[in-house]
Amino acid sequence: MGYEMRCFASSSPGILLGVMENSSNGVVRGAAFEEFCNFGAYLIGSRALASSRCNSVIVIGAGAFGGWTALHLLSKGAKVTLLDSWGPGNSRASSGGETRVIRATYGSGRIYTQMAARALELWQHYEQQWNLKLFFRTGVLWMAGSDDDSYERAALPLMSEAGVRFEKLSAAECAKRWPQINFDGISWSVYEPDSGYLAARRACEAVLDAFIKEGGQYRQAQVMPGQIGSHHMQGVKLASGQTLTADSYVFACGPWLGKVFSFLTPIITPTRQEVFFFGTAAGDLRFTDAQLPVWSDDSKRELEGFPGKHWFYGIPGNHWRGFKIADDTRGAAIDPTTMDREISAEGLAAARAYVRFRFPSLADAPLIESRICQYENSTDQNFILDHHPEADHVWIVGGGSGHGFKHGPAFGDMVSDAVLGVKQPPTEFKLDRLLNSSGQRS
Repeated sequence: MGYEMRCFASSSPGILLGVMENSSNGVVRGAAFEEFCNFGAYLIGSRALASSRCNSVIVIGAGAFGGWTALHLLSKGAKVTLLDSWGPGNSRASSGGETRVIRATYGSGRIYTQMAARALELWQHYEQQWNLKLFFRTGVLWMAGSDDDSYERAALPLMSEAGVRFEKLSAAECAKRWPQINFDGISWSVYEPDSGYLAARRACEAVLDAFIKEGGQYRQAQVMPGQIGSHHMQGVKLASGQTLTADSYVFACGPWLGKVFSFLTPIITPTRQEVFFFGTAAGDLRFTDAQLPVWSDDSKRELEGFPGKHWFYGIPGNHWRGFKIADDTRGAAIDPTTMDREISAEGLAAARAYVRFRFPSLADAPLIESRICQYENSTDQNFILDHHPEADHVWIVGGGSGHGFKHGPAFGDMVSDAVLGVKQPPTEFKLDRLLNSSGQRS
């Protein structure tokens, strides 16, 4: 019996779909092949072929990790159902809000630098495919403090390795280029001209729209895992009492992971993070993304009257919502379901003190909007992509730790490969590292 392999392009970049046919019986088997793309040890070596059987997968969580995972699984031939309690990019979600930074400066974190470079390619591909603006190329300015610049120095060779363009600028060069910033306490900066920010909520909705258009099934429902016994989970249970079953399950529940699986409670901590939007003078473009890049201040400056070191970052413009700033310092642990999302007087005062120092022209700027979101922090602030310790067909995906959104399309591709058996996930994302350090058995 003779077979012929016919290849054609899929809607996902870097993927070829192959169909084996014979003249008498028609289509025999379909599979997905992804071209080699190098972002860390994960992708070294040739691609393996996924199982030819029809995989059904239920993905719980439609945020940056879950939504992209579901879309990639679908594009690779799986039958996928996506579930979320409140919908993609909702106001409780870690992926909610208007904007997120995308940058490749990651200290010694090679895998994140390379994932960020790959993710940026994918963001640009999909916004072109969907004819929807998702990425805003403003550049990113990463300011190094005078006391310790080891993070920034470690990042430079890895960015070169990943093909990320950057400039190393002295404080004087920065002040000449961006006079609206006070660079006191800054020794030098990394400037990434090709980076910027992403439209967060819009992107979550776009991923869901594409998922549904390509044949995926979405349901808004509260979900809990079924009973696990003999290394097998007996489906997922909806609040309605219905049980859904599949070959594999992906729990990408963000800050709710510790509630879904109690053994994760010690290693996933949701924290309260305050975000402020200050108003600029009418017609003043100096603090919009037309004249100012996304920025991050790694000087960890101590503010007078506010003890401790603070790491502020900001996004100018924000779809005309104002000058956004936030402190990356981890806040108090919270319950993302029941938390009241009102800013604190202390947080606002600290933000104002920082703005007065670093952006003097905004010293008297009014607060025009605010937001309370959360980080879903793993113990070491690295991602999680691994089997459930008691069920190999159940996958745990999370630990975004305040820097996950940008990686969505690349990480979702990685998760889909792991679920379909195409490629093992990187060791950096294994659960063992966290469970062992917390004294739990893996």
